[in-house]
Amino acid sequence: MNSSKKKSLASIAGIVAIATFISKIFGLVREQIVAAAFGVGIVVNAYAYAYVIPGFLLILLGGINGPFHSSLVSVLAKREQKEAAPLIETITTLVSTILLLVTIILVIYADKFIDLLAPGLDPNVRDMAILQLQIMAPLAIFAGLIGIGFGSLNASDQYWLPSISPLFSSLTIVIGVGGLFWFLGDQINAPEYIQFGSLMLAGTTLAGGVWQWLAQQLTQIKLGISTLKLRFDWGREGVNDVMKVMAPATLSSGMLHINVYTDLYFASYIENAAAAMRYANFIVLTPLGIISNMILVPFLPVFSRLTSPENWEELKVRIRQGLILSALTMLPLTAIFMALSNPIVRIIYERGVFKSSDSGIVAPVLFAYGVGMFFYLGRDVLVRVFYALGDGQTPFKISIVNIFLNAILDYLLVKEFETQGLVYATIGVNVLSTIAMIWILHKRLNGFPLKQWIFIFTILVIATVISGFACWGSNEFLCFLWGEKGLLIQLINLFLSSLIAVGIFLLLIMPLKLPELEILFSKVSGKFSRR
Repeated sequence: MNSSKKKSLASIAGIVAIATFISKIFGLVREQIVAAAFGVGIVVNAYAYAYVIPGFLLILLGGINGPFHSSLVSVLAKREQKEAAPLIETITTLVSTILLLVTIILVIYADKFIDLLAPGLDPNVRDMAILQLQIMAPLAIFAGLIGIGFGSLNASDQYWLPSISPLFSSLTIVIGVGGLFWFLGDQINAPEYIQFGSLMLAGTTLAGGVWQWLAQQLTQIKLGISTLKLRFDWGREGVNDVMKVMAPATLSSGMLHINVYTDLYFASYIENAAAAMRYANFIVLTPLGIISNMILVPFLPVFSRLTSPENWEELKVRIRQGLILSALTMLPLTAIFMALSNPIVRIIYERGVFKSSDSGIVAPVLFAYGVGMFFYLGRDVLVRVFYALGDGQTPFKISIVNIFLNAILDYLLVKEFETQGLVYATIGVNVLSTIAMIWILHKRLNGFPLKQWIFIFTILVIATVISGFACWGSNEFLCFLWGEKGLLIQLINLFLSSLIAVGIFLLLIMPLKLPELEILFSKVSGKFSRR
């Protein structure tokens, strides 16, 4: 929406970073409590499958930078604020009607969905997963409402609440599961209590989604951009513009998440694979979520305002900025996660019923996730460019191809690498998607300086490999020097080794004199808005 005061990219990135960081900290506490209470066991394995569809919808529809958020920002950023409320209410009514039907289907056919997702599940895990899915099914409706809230609030220059609102979901689980674990202790996994613990985990997940939506809705009402009024005026001007981006974007992102289903299908035949993937994936998503919001949230409206041919040169500069900023933030983390996967898992999760044997299951999976961190974020940057151009069809077509490719890679790699192979398959798909989208945009926008980009990324990869080995060697030396017993010593070793990795990475890339590196160092001073 047009506004008299536009926040700079620096201020937006700062707000989003702080809010997302706080939210992710609570998410970390949530996962630590779940791990301490249930470990790598029946409850978390069942939840990993039961949460697939509700979680998929929360990420797909309700996630910041998701298709609902992106499509609304793309359309509302070009309109006056007075047009927002009727348009948002109409979209909300349309989406809620569709998602109500989805919820009913999930409740009635929960057993069919679990059997489709995980035919290899143990019967006890299967029964628990079915009940958990039925409890969490209404999240389908709230996922859509949350996504619409993200988009409408961001388009109104409101970034704090959307970025911090996932905290409410985490806090609900922390209170519910944490309180039960405090009361029962290790007995929470005893036969007479384990079902209650399972229901508490699913119930607080649903309650957290409701709380997150309420917080957004109250702010929307206060700003005058939406009420709880139902509007069935689906022919209203702007609705078609939103749906032209939202529908194919949702299908495209949905196709991407079908790869998750494929992974879990194979994981159901590997003991504890689903729980291991859940724990490892969360560690990766914590920094990835913070950094992706910093990059994608401020850049999306910028991409949308540069889609005219006369602005393509600046658009190409912004695309380069998005990709290289992604690399500068993700590749050092790749080095750290690959070098220190075991210490990281031990520090985060080893307490309660989560033992060293569980760390041995999760750490190799974290190593695998670390390999592909840049491609997770780089792909999302490029997808947002297509959304800004009003093209949801191209990412959708690429995603269709990826479904079949991911299934083939899963089948081939799981034999050799087991659970890690499922992660490598997803990374392979993201690599090919990133390359395909760069090439298509290269042709559409009259050419990128690809040789220059290839040179830059080659140096960045070399720096990542060297800093990774330095990180591993530093940790080994510190463990030899004063050991690794005790949480404080482990944290010191992790911090110093990570610091060495980042320092070496920066030293190796300094000769490139990247303006994007200057953006990272100078965004607080406001240069981010003009680079």
